[in-house]
Amino acid sequence: MKLIDTHAHLYTKEFQDDLDQVVRRAKETGIEKVLLPNIDETTLTDLRSVTERYSDFFLPMMGLHPTSVRADWKQQLIPIYETFCQGDYRAVGEIGIDLYWDTSLQKAQIEAFEEQLSWSVEKNLPVSVHFRNAGKEVIDSIRRVGEEKLSGVFHSFGGVKDELEAILQLRNFRVGINGVITFKNSGLAETIRNCPRDRVILETDAPYLAPVPHRGKRNESAYLSFVVVKLAEVWGIGGEEAAAITSNNARDLFGFGNH
Repeated sequence: MKLIDTHAHLYTKEFQDDLDQVVRRAKETGIEKVLLPNIDETTLTDLRSVTERYSDFFLPMMGLHPTSVRADWKQQLIPIYETFCQGDYRAVGEIGIDLYWDTSLQKAQIEAFEEQLSWSVEKNLPVSVHFRNAGKEVIDSIRRVGEEKLSGVFHSFGGVKDELEAILQLRNFRVGINGVITFKNSGLAETIRNCPRDRVILETDAPYLAPVPHRGKRNESAYLSFVVVKLAEVWGIGGEEAAAITSNNARDLFGFGNH
């Protein structure tokens, strides 16, 4: 089967010793492309280096992760935007709002998020949205900037039905499903069962959220095969069909041709 991992951090230190093997295993399991979201100004060089090394396999995004946002976020965004304008990026990401760990910089996170949403409009590119404990805030920001002008994915969707319904009202947005769907008590499988199939794409979020049977270990793109098998089971279809549906959705969103 042919798969696209729409969100993985394979340029981070967790993969510095065996990235060649990680890429080989991914290709052997049918992964065609992996999209790599930036984290912050400290990861620009590593992201560029890894993307250039595997230019036929990795597709980079550019943005500032919400948990890296500081009070001086405008200064943080200067080198990120400069890098964004100088390269070939498939999306603005990983951007968003995270109110799980700390709410003290909520205003700064919202302002930084909306500034980066404006980049998406400027460049006509989708966004990869992080929204932990902040679904309402993220949707409010998208509507303020202009939902009709924006497209993207709510990365690492967790399975809350009300949240899914709110996301589906944004007609240009999809949900990213990862190893959480294999977790017994996550509720994600049941929530995603009736989600329109054209609104779902797959991701690993490697090195995080490894699916069963690798839960608790370092995740990698090859493990996307466990995610698609579970999704196929939930939808009551074959794995090849689930892979084709989600991969076509990813190609449509991120703008590289269907096969």
